[in-house]
Formats: sequence, structure tokens, C-alpha cells
Amino acid sequence: MIRFLRYSIVLTLFSLASCEQVLNKEPVALLVDDLVLNEPNDVQPVRLGLYSSFRGMASPNMIAGDFTADYIQHNGTFTDYRELGTKQITAANGAVDELWVNLYRTIYVANFILDRLPQVSGVTEATRKQVSAEAKFMRGWANFIGAYTYGDIPKVITTDQATNRNIGRTAKADILASVLADYQAALTDLPSVASGSTDVTTNATYINKLNCQAAMARYYLYMKNWALAEQMTSTVISAGVYTLLTNYSDIVLRDFTAESVLEVGYNLTDDPGTSSYSLNNLYVSRREVIPSNQIVAALTSAESGTRSATIGFSVQNLKGNDNGWTVLKYGTASEDNNNIVLMRLAELYLIRAEARAQQGKLTGTSGAIADINVLRTRAKAPAVAVSAQADVLLAVERERVYELAFEGQRWYDLVRTGRAQAVMSAFTPNWNSRYELWPIPQREIQQNPSLNQNPGY
Repeated sequence: MIRFLRYSIVLTLFSLASCEQVLNKEPVALLVDDLVLNEPNDVQPVRLGLYSSFRGMASPNMIAGDFTADYIQHNGTFTDYRELGTKQITAANGAVDELWVNLYRTIYVANFILDRLPQVSGVTEATRKQVSAEAKFMRGWANFIGAYTYGDIPKVITTDQATNRNIGRTAKADILASVLADYQAALTDLPSVASGSTDVTTNATYINKLNCQAAMARYYLYMKNWALAEQMTSTVISAGVYTLLTNYSDIVLRDFTAESVLEVGYNLTDDPGTSSYSLNNLYVSRREVIPSNQIVAALTSAESGTRSATIGFSVQNLKGNDNGWTVLKYGTASEDNNNIVLMRLAELYLIRAEARAQQGKLTGTSGAIADINVLRTRAKAPAVAVSAQADVLLAVERERVYELAFEGQRWYDLVRTGRAQAVMSAFTPNWNSRYELWPIPQREIQQNPSLNQNPGY
């Protein structure tokens, strides 16, 4: 199962003190099998391996969240994306495999750190605690994605390859319990961020207490623990570290904004470029996938307001089945190094709005409608005009479409709210309820006799 051991991690060597170096240094290759953690000087290269693995999950996670849903239509020649676009996904799909590999690569490096770091003498206690906390957070993040993408997945807690090759599937509920345990343990030792801090790159690149709490808010939302989802989002929103941008177009065009809670960065030397999983390549250069007519209609509506900046139209692209629209959140044809935002402040307002609506807190300054209207005001869109709980929840769903389009959330939202069948069957006749989970990659099934496939694949 742990085929990721044969893959290399691309590292960008940097120090604890300098985020700028994350973006500008030349990458070097380090094989996962060759990870070494024997002395204090080994800590930073291995820590970089962890962050590099974490970054590797970002693009395939975006593909899962958006390409499996009603946001895209296939416009190219790649079989993997034809399957996703036409909703005829198979276990041999390369994107299905790519996400799995990157999830377990991250889990492996995290386990390596948690196993070896306590034994390394000469490491300061502060460094030991911080790096271990980062490892726990990223392992939790990977398992969270895995559980909501594939369902029951192997729970890997060791670096022993012989053991890992034959691990069966653990119940989704148990995986999610381990996610919360990792987040809670990480929160204790992660660094705080001072209120009013303006170091937006550091605040979004490195794991800290606030972006850990943001991830926990998303966790509680998915778990339908509305009170704790509201509590966690309020903590992050009120901290005064992350702020909503005035113009939505800046979210589309700029990297590392003051709104970004967690973001992975690329430069021209380490961008995925023409990779099959580069979002810029898929959306812009190749136009392998294009915005569906449904999402175009939504984003260009009055309710969306200035969030129409998420997509752009060119008459030059109008040919064949191409509707001329392009996703703009991942760069232009001459700029293929746009970052991937994993969480930003607007999502926290929407998590809190949904949590409040589910608790019947609809109106007033502490109600769901007020949170939605914060984003509507920024987007120069009309205020929410509904008041019944069911209508407010649908308003939250629509707002997540307008605000978070092409940020990897749509499919997960539809599945967790029980809306996938209604929405997706209206989008395509090929939709089947089995697509509420991705298949276990076929290659993993073949290599690990303890794994079984999801129903219907």
C-alpha cells in the first residue's frame, strides 16, 4: 500500500526564520527512503520534507473537490479528466491515484518525524515541540482528506514498510477520531500569532495555532458539531490576524493576501508547470477542463456580484464544445506559478454562518445572515432576503459556490450536506451515488491484499 516510499520529495531548503526563502531557493531532491534524522542539523531538511509533502496534496485535493462536482466540463484529451468531467470515474484514474499517493507520503513523513525526533539529542525543546506539532497537524489534515474522499482508509501510524504494505481499511469514524486527536495535540504546541500581525506570508505558510483552529472549525462543521464550529471560527475571526480584502479580484490575482489562513506557495523553479496535475496547466494552458455552464451562470449572477472575477471570457476560445470561459484563480498562460489557497477568512465566515443557521441563530449581529452579508457587502451583491432556516441554509450553500468556487470544496460540500444526489443527477445523467466516494486506486488494491474496493467500482 505504501507505494509513496518510492517517490521523491522536492525540497526547498529554508530556515525557520525566513519565509522568503521558501519561495526563492532552488529545489533539491530527497528520497523519502533516504530521510535522515540523527542530529540537530537534520531537523530542518526533514521538516522541509514534511512541508513539501503537505504542499503535494494541494493540487490533487482541489481536483477532487471541484472536478468531481458540477463546476467543470471536459474540454481536452486526457482520459483521467474525461472520466471526472463525464462522471464515469474508474479505479485506474490517475488523479485518484495521485491524491492517495500524496496523502500517504505526508503521513509517512509525519510518522517519521514523530518516531525519530524524540530520540535526537541536542534539539531545543521549543523546536522539538513545534516540529512535532506540525507533523501531527499535517497527518491529521491528510487523514481528514482521505476519510472524506475514499471513506474507510488504512490508518498508518508506523514507518515500517513491511507492516504498511498490508494494512487494511480502518472505519472512517476511527480515522476522523484520530484527526481530532492530532489537531488537539498539535494545538497545544504550535506557535501563537500576535494580534495585528502583518506578516501575511508567515501567517499563511507555517502551521500555527490559528490556522490549526481554522482546520478544526472545518472538521467540526463536517462532523455537525455546530457549537464548536461556531466557537472555533469566532476565535480565528476575532483574533485580528486575518482580514477580508476590500476587492474580491485581489483574491484571484494575488498570492499570500491578508485573507489567506493557509496557503501553499510555488515559484518558477518548482511550480508543477506542465504536470498533468498542475491547475494552471489544466485550466489555462491546455484548457483540459473549463467552467461548466452552470457555474458560469452562478458566478455571473447578481447574487455573486464581483465574484464573477473568478472566471474570464475570451471569444478566441469559442470553438467546438468550448464555451470560452476560463478559471482565473490559478494564473494566466504566461504565469503558471500561482499558489493554492487551502483556507481563507471568508470560508470561516461561511462555516460560522452554517453552524449558526443549524442552531437556529438566523438574525441579529450574531446570526447566520449577518455573516453571509459580510461577504455579500464585499462582493457588492444584494443582502440576503430570506429568514426561514431552510432558506438560510440554502443561501449558505449558494454563497459557498460564489465565494469559494474552484477552491476544492464543492464535491465535499454536496456530499456532507446530503445534497449530492439532487444536485449532481440534475447536472449529468451519468451521476451515480457511488461517486460520493472516490474508488481506492486500483494499483493499491493490486499491491495490498488487505485492501478492498469501495462499492460500485
